[in-house]
Amino acid sequence: MVQDYYQRLGVQRGASADEIKKAYRKLARQYHPDHNPGDKAAEEKFKQLNEAFEVLSDAKKRRMYDEFGADAARLGWDEKKAEQFRAYRSGGPTGFPGGFPGADGGSHVDFEEILSQMFGAQMGGARRPRRGGGAMPRAGGDLSAELEVSLADAVLGGERTISINGKRLSVKIPAGVETGSRIRLTGQGEPGDRGGPDGDLFIDVRVAEHHLVRRDGQDLYLEFPVTLSEAANGADVKVPIFGGSGTVTLKPGTQSGTKIRLKGKGVPALRGGPAGDLYLVVMVKLPEQLDDAGKKALSSIEKLYGGDVRAKLAL
Repeated sequence: MVQDYYQRLGVQRGASADEIKKAYRKLARQYHPDHNPGDKAAEEKFKQLNEAFEVLSDAKKRRMYDEFGADAARLGWDEKKAEQFRAYRSGGPTGFPGGFPGADGGSHVDFEEILSQMFGAQMGGARRPRRGGGAMPRAGGDLSAELEVSLADAVLGGERTISINGKRLSVKIPAGVETGSRIRLTGQGEPGDRGGPDGDLFIDVRVAEHHLVRRDGQDLYLEFPVTLSEAANGADVKVPIFGGSGTVTLKPGTQSGTKIRLKGKGVPALRGGPAGDLYLVVMVKLPEQLDDAGKKALSSIEKLYGGDVRAKLAL
């Protein structure tokens, strides 16, 4: 049995927006491709979670999904189309010339056929001629494409150009996107027939791994090298951040592995809310080459440890 969007996120249909967001973040962290490299099942699960959250986190889409279920997507999340179908179901005027076949008490027409006649190939069914009348306008089918963006683009936002079916299109990358995010370009799908609207183009985003920075949800982690003197004596040290730079203060005696939090310098929230944080993981770096004086200095420092630093290291 195919799970609906609520089941995918493990929440009740009456769940609040905060409950939905919390459930999504927990599961997205569990199934994120960065945590499950090469696991196709986890990757598919992650895509399904994003698809569900995209709908349930949008109040308009959620209302339509609650009313029409999976068919809401086939209506294109278009309230005008939904209203036309509601009118058909209630026997009211549909706004289409001559009404729908079967609306006058004649032969029964199922939902699939109605959608096909109303909105064409984007509903996924074969295009059917309208019974007893002229050809109806047909909407164009939707297209999909994949786009890999850098972590910098995911943090700062950006703009990329792609080529689809011979057309060059500009794609705006909103800050906060992650692998599995989907960008919609309205009207850039297949052309409609007989005056029908063009379909849409859906861009599935994948964020490339960064060679220095690791992403975990909205938080970022950077291994931050410092000198022995900076760690021992303390120092104000310049640190790079996406879009600029900043300065952090090391306390005297800072140990390797210490985490320094830069609040709000992580990944922005895609749908509003506070940004994540950037964590600097201090790594004390020794000189790669030591002369005799350097070796002598380190020997003097060795005496300051006051015992075996691994004395408590027991498994």
